[in-house]
Parts: sequence; structure tokens; C-alpha cells
Amino acid sequence: MKNIFKIGLAAFFGVILYSCDEGIDALTEIDPGTDASAPTITINSPTEGLAVKVNEELATITIDFEAQDDIELGSVNVSLNGTEIRSYTSFKDYRRLVIDDLTYNQLGDGDHVLTIVANDLYGKSTTETVNFTKEPAYISKYPGEILYMPFEGGYVDLLSFEEASKNGSPSISEEALAGNGAYAGAEDAYLTLDPERFKNSEISAIFWLKLNAVPDRAGLLAMSSPLNETGGNVLTNGFRFFRESAANKQRFKLNVGTGAGNSWFDGGEAADVDTNTNEWINLAFTISGTEAVVYIDGQVVSQGTLDGLDWTDVNVLSIMSGAPNFSGWNHLSDQSLMDELRIFDRAITQEEVQQIIQDDSGIVVSDYPPTFDGEMFYMPFEGDYTNLFTSTEAEVVGTPSFAGESAAGDDAYAGAADSYLTYPANGLTTDEFSATFWYKVNPEPGNAGILVMSPEDSENADFPEIQNLRTSGFRFFREGDATRQIFKLNVGTGEGETWVDGGDAAAFDPTDAGWVHMAFTISSDTAIIYFDGEPVAQNALGVGIDWSGCDLLSIASGAPRFTQWNHLADSSFIDELRFYNKALSQEEIMEVRNTDL
Repeated sequence: MKNIFKIGLAAFFGVILYSCDEGIDALTEIDPGTDASAPTITINSPTEGLAVKVNEELATITIDFEAQDDIELGSVNVSLNGTEIRSYTSFKDYRRLVIDDLTYNQLGDGDHVLTIVANDLYGKSTTETVNFTKEPAYISKYPGEILYMPFEGGYVDLLSFEEASKNGSPSISEEALAGNGAYAGAEDAYLTLDPERFKNSEISAIFWLKLNAVPDRAGLLAMSSPLNETGGNVLTNGFRFFRESAANKQRFKLNVGTGAGNSWFDGGEAADVDTNTNEWINLAFTISGTEAVVYIDGQVVSQGTLDGLDWTDVNVLSIMSGAPNFSGWNHLSDQSLMDELRIFDRAITQEEVQQIIQDDSGIVVSDYPPTFDGEMFYMPFEGDYTNLFTSTEAEVVGTPSFAGESAAGDDAYAGAADSYLTYPANGLTTDEFSATFWYKVNPEPGNAGILVMSPEDSENADFPEIQNLRTSGFRFFREGDATRQIFKLNVGTGEGETWVDGGDAAAFDPTDAGWVHMAFTISSDTAIIYFDGEPVAQNALGVGIDWSGCDLLSIASGAPRFTQWNHLADSSFIDELRFYNKALSQEEIMEVRNTDL
């Protein structure tokens, strides 16, 4: 047996030796050829012109590139702004280097140049560069802006990268005025920041608030000295911006410490906001060495002189609470929503306040002060078709003109065939709604739309020429002939509609009617039509008005969205058209009417 094993082993080695002698599978040297070209470099990332934007002072980038040579690479060097960050001299594939995970984590703001140099073994070299920038997470949009906190998923100031300290359990709401998030207040919850960079000779703040009136008083922004020994507020230093109950409204006030004393900026009723409003409001205040001003929705509500601003012992900026330093009167956590908070190191102007409002929301703010409570739209037709609240003109369809007479002022809208006005409904679709205007009827044609905010009726077989979807918005119109015109209101409630038709009480003979003051109101449960301050038609709604799809207001026609029953252009006169974000009472309607007389 042993002999057989030895014979087999000898035979095996014999085969091996024979194979080697015969050159089977031998490795042979191959001439690499002539080095014809320099290496090539492809940079995949970063790309030329890239702007790196992150919420960090120093960013991390990943460098992705490939270098190749026709014969053999000798070295590859990677530099950023002239400083080498990596060098490669050994290669698994001697002709090719692929790198997709080289990271650099110290990228600061500014312009940067990535340079990659590839050398081969024969002295040939190639250089490729990419120019890119690292931008701050937010570039200041306005002069003097030193804080911008949009609450996009966190509580970070995008100018300083400072993250506010969180007290209690505030959160980020998905509901926001702009972007994807807003601060959502909670009981015993607020934010704080180090105050030092805000202690300047002037300061301004502007932000949006969606009011939650519970609790009925709260701090909004405060930079105050600590409470005194007895737990009382110290008002001689810093500032306090807060809200308090005023009947069924919330009043916004500012207190400023001047060192020796303090100054109050309380606009009274002008600084009140309805607690039932479900709309975002813009709040701002400015403090200079000589004056302080408080704004609501871009309008001045309080203003007065000031003997300087003193910062002694101010040790914290509180956001959405008076705590910890302004809590002596229970101005504690605000459970409202806050969005787009900005602070400046100077006193910004009213024009700048209004520009920021427009930039944030798209709403153009004018200097027109509301004449009546809840007023949000006013078109007097004094030679133009401008809403004085926004200084925005309506779009003209056809050839309307001006009457040469009026119920108030010097002129009025004069309708014509196939003519009307349209205006964006943005900002007008409030939970409650009222309209008042003067009207001098022209009964030709017999049917006409007067004021309409309807959705598109895109499922109508004859869309867009024929439309009549009535489950949202409203339609105020007239029907009849030369001796009798009846006025009706239709309100969409989401699943259905409600008709407000007073029959003979809501009709009159146009022959000698002259100017008639008209109004209609829509509350959460009732809709009413008024002639000259007297109710002529009323109906329960069951639920409030639904505004789904209502993005366009038509004036003096049902067109383009309420046309199926031929409620088209109205050739009548219209004057002093106003809208309100509330259901006016009869007394308020009479006040509006009598003011125009």
C-alpha cells in the first residue's frame, strides 16, 4: 500500500515539472506601449457653481471624482482653496482611481475652489478645478436684520445659528403662514435666547401670530430685568410686548424701560384684535432713542415719544412668554402660533414693515386706516377701481366706466354690457363675512350678478362658458323686470347651499328707487340681507360658509363663475363698496350707511 502511494506522488510531481518545462500558463511581460496622453480627471461632486446651503456654520461636503491614465498613474492630489486635503500614490488599478467618499467637514461661508491634480509616471500632468460657494442658511434680506427664526422644524436663528433654549413643551405646528412650520405655544412653554447681541440703542421686531386667546393674557417678546425681591415686575429696563383681554378682544401693548422710568404704548381700541379671528395677524414694534411705535397688520396702532432705552440687568430674551422676568402680572406663556420672527438692530419704518408683510404673505398693505370695525376691503370708485386696503386695482373686463354721480364722494362705478371687475379673493375668505355698498339699479337687463365669490364649475359639460357650482362661496344677485327687482343671496355650506330670499320684502320698483344702501351678512349660523339698514331677508345656515375653491371676486356680474341662469353684467351704479371679516350687526350697518350721508 505504501509503495502505491509513493508511486502516485512521484507521478504527480512529474506532471508538474513537465508542465513548467513546457510553459503552460506562464506569465509573460507585455510592453505597455508609448505614453501618449496626460491623465484625465472627471469631477462629479461638487459641481461648478454649486451653492451649499445648510443650517450649520461649517458644512460637510463629499468629493466624488475619477482620474485615469493611459499607462499608469503616479499620484493624485486634492486641494481646497490651495491647501492639500488628500494625496493618493498607490492604486489598486494602476491606471484608474475612483473616489466617491472623500469628505471635508470644515467648509465655511464664502467662495471655494476645489483643485485636483493627476500625474502619471512619465511626467505628464492634468489639473481640473471646480468653483462653488457655501452660503449661510439664510442671507439677511433687510438692513439691520440680526435674527430670523422661521420655525422650520426647530428653534434656530438662521443668521447666528444660535438655537433657542426650550422651556416646557412647545412644538412645531404644520400650520404656518410661510414655509412648513410655525411655533406652537403650550402651557408653561416658551423659548429663551442670550440677550447680548440685541442690546443696541434701537431695536425692532416683527412676526406673525395666529391668536389663541386662552389664556386671556400672555407675554409675546420680553427683554426685562429680573423680578424684584417681592416678585414684582421691574419696568425701568428693557421692553415688554404682550397682550391682555379687552372685552371680547385682545389688546396688544408695549412697555419700554428708560432707566429712570418707563413708557407705555397702549393704543386702546386701535390695538385690539377680535378673539374669534382665525386669521394670521402681523405684529411689529420699533424702539428708537426718541420714539416707539406699535403696528398691527402694517398700520400704526400706538406711537409716542421716548427718553431712550436702558438695558441694565437685562439677562434674557423671552419668546412667547413674559417668563421668567416679566411674570409679576401673569403675562405667562402664549399658546398661539407664531411664525417668521425677525429682530433688527434699528428702528425700521412703516414702509419697511409693510414690505415685509408683502414679502411674507403676498398681501400688499396701504396706509389706508380702516374706518369701521372688521373692515378689510374698501373700493370707493373715485376715478379708479382700487381697493384702498392694498392699493391694488381690480382687473377690468369689458368697458365699465364711472357714473359722474355718487352716493358719497365724487364718483361711482357705472356698469355696461359684458363688463365687470374681478379681484383676487386672497384675504377675504374669513369665517364670517359682510358686504355694504350703495346701489342705484338699472333694471336692464332683468337679471344680473352684483357680487359673486364662487368656485370654478369645472365638471359642468359647458365649462368654462357655463358655470353654476354653489356649494361654496356666495352669490348676491337680482332678478325681475322694469317695475320690480328682487334681490337674493345664495351661500354655499360645503355639502349644500342655503337660499336667502325675502320675496316682496326684498324687492322694490326701480323706477324711482334712487340710491339704496345694501348690505348682507354671513355668520356661522345665519345670513341676512338689508336695505337701508333694515333686514329684508334672513335664513339659517346650519353651518358656516365654505370657501373651497373661491379664489376670485366678481363685481357687477355673475361672470365668469355664476352664469348658467344668465346673471351676467349689471349696468347699475355701485358706490362705497366695503367688505368686513365679521357679521355686522344692524346697528353697525346703520352706522356705515349714516356715515356716507
